[in-house]
Amino acid sequence: MPHGSQSTQQNYDVIVIGSGAGGLSTAVTAAHLGLSVLVLERDRRCGGATSRSGGWMWTPRSEFAHADGVDESIDDIKSYLKAVVGDDYDEERTDAFLRNAPEMVSFFEHETSLQFVPGTKICDIYGDLPHAGTGHRSVGPKPVSGRTISPGLRRIMSPQYWETSFLGMGIMAGPDLQGFLAAAKFRPHGWWHSAKRVLGYAFDLATAGQGMHYVNGVALVARLMQSAADLGVDIRVSHRVDDLIQDSTGRVAAVVAETPRGRQTFRAGRGIVIAAGGFSANASMRREHFPHNRSADDHWTLAPQTADGSGIELGASVGGILDTDGVSPAAWCPVSLFPYRSGRNGVFPHIMDRAKPGSISVTRRGRRFVNEANGYWDYVTGLNDATPEGEVAEAWQIADSRAVSRYPFGFAMPRPVPKFPFLRSGYLIKADTLAELAEKCGIDPDTLAETVATFNANAREGRDPQFHRGQTPFNRYGGDPDVTPNPSLAPIEHGPFYAVHVRQGSFGTFAGLRTDAKARLLDSEGAPVPGVHVVGVDQKNLFAGRYPAGGVNIGPAMTFGYITGRVLAGAESTTADAAVDAATSA
Repeated sequence: MPHGSQSTQQNYDVIVIGSGAGGLSTAVTAAHLGLSVLVLERDRRCGGATSRSGGWMWTPRSEFAHADGVDESIDDIKSYLKAVVGDDYDEERTDAFLRNAPEMVSFFEHETSLQFVPGTKICDIYGDLPHAGTGHRSVGPKPVSGRTISPGLRRIMSPQYWETSFLGMGIMAGPDLQGFLAAAKFRPHGWWHSAKRVLGYAFDLATAGQGMHYVNGVALVARLMQSAADLGVDIRVSHRVDDLIQDSTGRVAAVVAETPRGRQTFRAGRGIVIAAGGFSANASMRREHFPHNRSADDHWTLAPQTADGSGIELGASVGGILDTDGVSPAAWCPVSLFPYRSGRNGVFPHIMDRAKPGSISVTRRGRRFVNEANGYWDYVTGLNDATPEGEVAEAWQIADSRAVSRYPFGFAMPRPVPKFPFLRSGYLIKADTLAELAEKCGIDPDTLAETVATFNANAREGRDPQFHRGQTPFNRYGGDPDVTPNPSLAPIEHGPFYAVHVRQGSFGTFAGLRTDAKARLLDSEGAPVPGVHVVGVDQKNLFAGRYPAGGVNIGPAMTFGYITGRVLAGAESTTADAAVDAATSA
């Protein structure tokens, strides 16, 4: 039952610490199998970083793929992952993920309020590697009306993240987003689509005080919370767990939490699940584990401030190990800061604008450092590598007036949305010439001129010899199909010119507590800590800090949550595996 009820129950089968995708997936699965479940969220609203995400999850071999005639073998998926991950490939956990992900999708689709839409055109990032997917490996939450969600749940849900919305109205990747982009090109169907969506949003504001068309991560959390409530899960907000209690056998059997009613102890008969959101908001831990982080302002995360490592500390207090092995400690994302008049900085993730033609990224030295159309993780990895030791990792996204009018440019929307609020705030930097733009940004002007001239000459031919931008399906999907011969490339030549200051950011952490294929917390000897499971980004990243596809945060979080719920209920998860394998080999 949601927070605010009069329940005084203190004993449960399962206690989940945190209310993101991993925690709620565990709670719903365990409750569906007959267990009593308590979710303790330290914030006053549920959802964590999941609510700020796109909500997409990488789940190869789902029933949606099979329905579209895409029948890949599990070995095909493994071949791609092995090519991406290399020597750090985790056979046991990866096998558990790949075999349970299709079953997880089918369970939520048919047994709960969580419904999906398939990512039929979402490509894996590294299209030049064996068995890279060109679609049908992802699912996202189906949009849902907030009016179908219980009012009590709406009060404790995180709202739409402002910086990834249009004035508070969520826009979903796919046909919804493409409709808005078509309006910027003065296409009639785009104007019709945009008008319907904006008028619907205005009606919601007038009648409900907020947008009621939930999309992306908000839709995922809303559907999971409604599923949990329907199954009797007790959800309590403003409950900070700060201690785990072991019984006489060494099993972790209870938690102690600071609550609005004071310190309370809650006991778990089957197990405790840590899903508190990682440590990307913890400045001291970032300084220890992140490159180029000397001060709190050197990194900006999309995760809420509650992602401060408290889950890691809880796991370590009972013998768990923070595993920092891997190529990256975080799920990198380039971000820019929009300064509001209140003095607060809004953190905007550069997800789609980097791939659009007519734009590049450069360092202060005026040089490109990455294929801008590759994944957001690749962008920041390239930026970190290009930044000398002791310097702040920063770049500038540069575009001409044609690109800025047609496509989103950071937080700035394309026409007909005016640019003056972004110019007035200093978020957008504008100049008549590239030399003037370089001076305003503090970029080396001569090197920038040389970089742009070389880029333009190649872009006119649809080539990028330096970084091969636009050569993979992932790159081309992120571009503009109306631009030829390469949808991701166009010269930067139509003044005035614009720039946005880009910083190192993240969606969350990849370094996390060491676990096994059943998401059980492991100690320094590799033995399970009795009574504790770990899911979400508190768990060490499945792909050793690499990013093979979009949705590789939420896909494993949902799947290991599903695995954990079944393990705690004593249920085996093999039926769907056999069905999928049979369909694949047929």
